[in-house]
Amino acid sequence: MEIYLVGGAVRDELLGKPKKDRDWLVVGGSPEKMIERGFNPVGKDFPVFLHPETKEEYALARTETKIGPGYKGFEFHASPEVTLKQDLARRDFTINAIAKDKNGTLIDPYQGIADIQDKTIRHVSSAFVEDPLRIIRAARFASRLRFKIAPETNHLMKTMVKNREIDSLVPERLWQELSKGLMESHPSRMITTLSDCLALSAIFYEINSFNDIGQFPLKQKRRVLASIDYAASCGHPLHSRLAILICKMLPLDTDHVNSKARVEKFLHRLHVPRKCREFLLLIMENQKLIVEVIDMNPNRLLDFLESIDAFRREKRFQELLMTFKVISLFSENRLNHGPIDNLLNRVLSKAREISIENLQSKDFSNKQIKEVIRRKRLRAIERTINH
Repeated sequence: MEIYLVGGAVRDELLGKPKKDRDWLVVGGSPEKMIERGFNPVGKDFPVFLHPETKEEYALARTETKIGPGYKGFEFHASPEVTLKQDLARRDFTINAIAKDKNGTLIDPYQGIADIQDKTIRHVSSAFVEDPLRIIRAARFASRLRFKIAPETNHLMKTMVKNREIDSLVPERLWQELSKGLMESHPSRMITTLSDCLALSAIFYEINSFNDIGQFPLKQKRRVLASIDYAASCGHPLHSRLAILICKMLPLDTDHVNSKARVEKFLHRLHVPRKCREFLLLIMENQKLIVEVIDMNPNRLLDFLESIDAFRREKRFQELLMTFKVISLFSENRLNHGPIDNLLNRVLSKAREISIENLQSKDFSNKQIKEVIRRKRLRAIERTINH
């Protein structure tokens, strides 16, 4: 029974990147042998075991055969007879099909080391087409590693898209890969990779009809790519990056009602988490209103702050401001958000100083308390503006 370190840990070590989770492969083993050595079985679809001390995962070498649609449509065969090369053959990319033995010797049957040196993402075998999720994974790795896609791999990805294989993806899995790609340091690489293989329009078809080669009009494409990379460089959270991406992808001539309907369909189809959904829709609802802040009277300013729940959710309020700023920064008609942010933060700070302790101690109804608070906040905003 031989044990090898495989997958991302080996790849990242060769790239000089910090290793996160380590995956171990057991060749020549069996469930009985693993249990005898104190390993705890956890795998459902195929035999995976937890090390009794480190709790790291150890999987028996296996092969897989496509028997149905989707990422679950595979039949796995784990056996002591399955070789290391056979197990590595089922992996997605050559850079993930490298193993290291206990002596530190690298086993690289599919030339993954050469592809790492050449900064290339290349499929291991023609079985790549059996799992459409690999299209999104390729785009995500391109984003994370800043690697190019091998021409033959891009050709396979394009064929899969044309054959509508991508339509069979489970929404949750699709969103999981997209969200990981958005959180990389250069998410634009994911977008361009998806665009190059025509997957962009297949995934985001509600958002933008694109053109027949799956790409944006040139000016808009540049702004999309620059805006999400800028947001990444500033450390924006996922919900902010998604909002920026979608707002920049929307057709420039689409009215608000139509845009919101498009976006809601997309969010529903991909089962996007509630936090991201609410933040994106809030950005869309207030994108035009934010530019009017400087000219708002105290009443409208207070209405605006209340509508975005700024008094109770100040962290989200700041995230909204920085998201509006990036969207505007990469627009044709740029708006200086400095005065807007300054004004909103000043009036919010003063209005938040209003105490309700004295009001609660009196015999006031909740409605009366709200009315008094609003009057006090309004006076605080008026004084701030006129100061």
